[in-house]
Amino acid sequence: MPLPVVAIVGRPNVGKSSLFNWLVGRRISIVDPTAGVTRDRVSSIVESGGRFFDLTDTGGIGIVDSQDLSADVERQIQLAIDQADVILYVTDARSGAVALDQAVADRLRPLGKPTICVVNKCDTDALALQATEFHRFGYQPVVPASAEQDRGKRQLLSEIIKRLPAATEEKAPAEVALKLAIVGRRNAGKSTFINALAQADRVIVSEIPGTTRDSVDVRFERDGKTFVAIDTAGVRHRSSLAGDIEFYSLARAERSIRRADVVLLFFDAQRSIGRIDKQLTEYILEHHKPAVFVFNKWDLLKGQVETEEFVEYVKKSFPMLDYVPMAFVTAKDGKNVYRVLNLAQQLAKQSRQRVSTGELNRVLRHALEVNPPSQKGKRLPKVYFASQVATEPPTIVLFTNGPDLFDDVYRRYLLKHFRDQLPFAEVPIKLDFRSRHSGKGVRDAEEEPEEMNPEIEPKPKVKPKPRKPGRKKKGEKSELWDV
Repeated sequence: MPLPVVAIVGRPNVGKSSLFNWLVGRRISIVDPTAGVTRDRVSSIVESGGRFFDLTDTGGIGIVDSQDLSADVERQIQLAIDQADVILYVTDARSGAVALDQAVADRLRPLGKPTICVVNKCDTDALALQATEFHRFGYQPVVPASAEQDRGKRQLLSEIIKRLPAATEEKAPAEVALKLAIVGRRNAGKSTFINALAQADRVIVSEIPGTTRDSVDVRFERDGKTFVAIDTAGVRHRSSLAGDIEFYSLARAERSIRRADVVLLFFDAQRSIGRIDKQLTEYILEHHKPAVFVFNKWDLLKGQVETEEFVEYVKKSFPMLDYVPMAFVTAKDGKNVYRVLNLAQQLAKQSRQRVSTGELNRVLRHALEVNPPSQKGKRLPKVYFASQVATEPPTIVLFTNGPDLFDDVYRRYLLKHFRDQLPFAEVPIKLDFRSRHSGKGVRDAEEEPEEMNPEIEPKPKVKPKPRKPGRKKKGEKSELWDV
């Protein structure tokens, strides 16, 4: 049985998004004095008194959208009202009852759904007393509240719980199997892809750049699993941000990357890779997130470019991310949409893998034998042993005689070797070089002492002859990356 839905509706600027964030307990919807900030339905699950419900924020009824998206916003509001089991009709104590409040009340009355009149912005006792004027709209109860001053929350939640459908078969929400962040430049087709995944008109799709503002969590089920797809605002360069709303949208897009299990970086296949795309990949790489490069609108390039040629172009654009898989989709037709979801699940599984210390050290020994590190001054770099200390991302600690002895080229060589030999072929690996005597992390690294490989350290009586980076024996394949 699906969770009951509680929809927040009202005219613009009565504090619906503030109320939503307040009840959820964290900042999700963008709050800004500008009317019409919220366009899509923004949802989150709330628990109170042992009951769970899906709380949905909506755009302002009666808003004239600055980008001519009023009809799209209205459609999302109506969908929320139609799905709601309980409606929170939000008004503003500071401005008092106005004509548009009456229009909203008249619209809701024929529905016959349980409706709570929430008088927001009752920041003081005097304002709370003025909430009585809203009784004239005919809704009971009238609950004075203040999201800003944290007043009336307990009473409001209590009234909501009383009006939820009977909990005959209600269960706690299923655990989310995977969180996907959908990010990219404007008009790359992110919202279209989300709707195709959810098989519903869940977010507004428009050719107008900047349609999506909030980061919208869309829950959907597939093969008995629950997924969350996070639709984000289209990203552009910080110097081009038009105002606070776009700044908040960018901040939420970056936060979505941080909290996602896998990031789907969207490209419009018709457009060349630009600076914003590279900045996004740097942010994804910085946070060691598994990613898929998704090239949307691929149907428009049919017959114009060969896939192999395009792949080479992408790899040259992102030389440090040649392990990231690519997908070619047509989101508006749903082509390859679920293949991307399956690929994302495979990446999440890779990032959660853990290898034994023995296996890890066997791979490390082989890497050192094939291409030992070059001597730095009078010191020869040594790696004593390695241990995986974490997953998501796979984190490998290398205990050495000095982290500063290993240059970036050799570190990238070890990363590539680990990726080739361990079950982390398509996900980022975090390498942490530490001094053997630092003590930091030794406890984690010695969880499996029986599998340690002290032989990795060269014997003190035999001084290895250093080789230049890239040098290889006859018949050997060099694992060193080109730089």
